[in-house]
Amino acid sequence: MIDANALRAVCLDFNGATEEFPFPRHPDVSTFKVGGKIFALSTLTDTPLTVSLKCDPELAERLRAAHPEVVPGYHLNKRHWNTVSLAGDLHDRLVLDLIEDSYDLVVASLPRAERLRLDWPGERQP
Repeated sequence: MIDANALRAVCLDFNGATEEFPFPRHPDVSTFKVGGKIFALSTLTDTPLTVSLKCDPELAERLRAAHPEVVPGYHLNKRHWNTVSLAGDLHDRLVLDLIEDSYDLVVASLPRAERLRLDWPGERQP
């Protein structure tokens, strides 16, 4: 099961990832960003622990239909974001893949020079 420390470590392990606390009215909300854009957010002190992740809209709907732990993004664009419960019912590998997919979606939207600087696998030159 992925706990708050593991979630933070996984998110910060991506090239160029940073953690910020941009919501003064909600100082416990951690946002994980790349290129200044959020790819994950969580209140790491919440029980049960959840993380909101960017997701391809079609995949988002399939995940919600297949897993009760995956719901439309809380206070986010529900077409593009899912909130995922980390209470232990989902396989860690699936959660890690969803985090990586979210990071990749955000990086793919960055300018090419930024993608190259991040040494993103989707942009590596031969």
